[in-house]
Amino acid sequence: MKNSFHTFSTLMLIISILFCTSSCNNGKAKKPMINNIKKDTVKTQIIQENKVPSIDTVDYNNRMLALSNNDSIGKWPVKTPYPLPGAILPYNRIIAYYGNLYSKRMGILGELPKDEMLKKLQYEVAQWQAADPTIKAIPALHYIAITAQTLPGKANLHRMRMPFKQIDTIMNWAKSINALVFLDIQVGQSNVKDEVSSLETYLKLPNVHLGIDPEFSLKNGEIPGTKRGLFNSDDINNAIEILANLVRKNNLPPKVLVVHRFTQGMVTNYKNIKIVPEVQVVMNMDGFGDKIFKKSTYLRYIYKEPVQFTGFKLFYKNDNRNNWEMYTPQELLKFTPKPIYIQYQ
Repeated sequence: MKNSFHTFSTLMLIISILFCTSSCNNGKAKKPMINNIKKDTVKTQIIQENKVPSIDTVDYNNRMLALSNNDSIGKWPVKTPYPLPGAILPYNRIIAYYGNLYSKRMGILGELPKDEMLKKLQYEVAQWQAADPTIKAIPALHYIAITAQTLPGKANLHRMRMPFKQIDTIMNWAKSINALVFLDIQVGQSNVKDEVSSLETYLKLPNVHLGIDPEFSLKNGEIPGTKRGLFNSDDINNAIEILANLVRKNNLPPKVLVVHRFTQGMVTNYKNIKIVPEVQVVMNMDGFGDKIFKKSTYLRYIYKEPVQFTGFKLFYKNDNRNNWEMYTPQELLKFTPKPIYIQYQ
């Protein structure tokens, strides 16, 4: 009996050990599967959270090709990074009125009373829309927010910052016709970083963009108006960097940066200008004169030194003196590339 009981006990012990081993192994086999599911779920969530919205690149390429106007040399369209979603260009053509409210001599935006000026701007927008129905024409107020001065001023920098209340007035005018706002900077003996940074309160807003004018950037102590100034690529890149950081920090659509130019020396090292998805750069042909002279300037300094987009300034008075005639939208649309930013002064 003892032997039988001993044999039975031994048998039960072996069965118990086998059952425990099997159960433990089954538990260990399932554990990694649960972990794998968790890891895969987390990985999927990370991919979804990090997925960056993108534009329709085929549509963008086609629009840029159309703007190049069949450039036979191949300089246009320029190969640059694609913009972030919400980009204004090349989906719209900006029609801007330029000036300052303290002066009737600096441009149409200040020369005419508000209602008359806005009505005239909307008329120009309609003219451009009719001339090129393939691109939506939109209005803009391009306001000189910092002006170069012959007098040194309090900061001894030969520049004057306009009061914010005046910028607020422009913002309200723009809102009344659903227009963009450009704040333009003439740095005098100051620098791009300091002057652009002083306007960050407004540049954080999605409808506010920037213009910079190398003509009034005097780097060697000259007085504005006595010598033509310049921006090098570092100056322009400083503006681009500030705008790009504002776009990233405030989750904004891309900013437009307009750089005025009408001579070779006004912009140096153009090949080193850094184009980023957060900023769209327009090189704006800023000179006045007869049609032949203006077209020649456009070809020499805008067409031959491609950056990204192009603009063209029209002067109601200076382009129409001496029996000259101001370019029409239809005539400018024959240019290579077609300007996508049009400024009236």
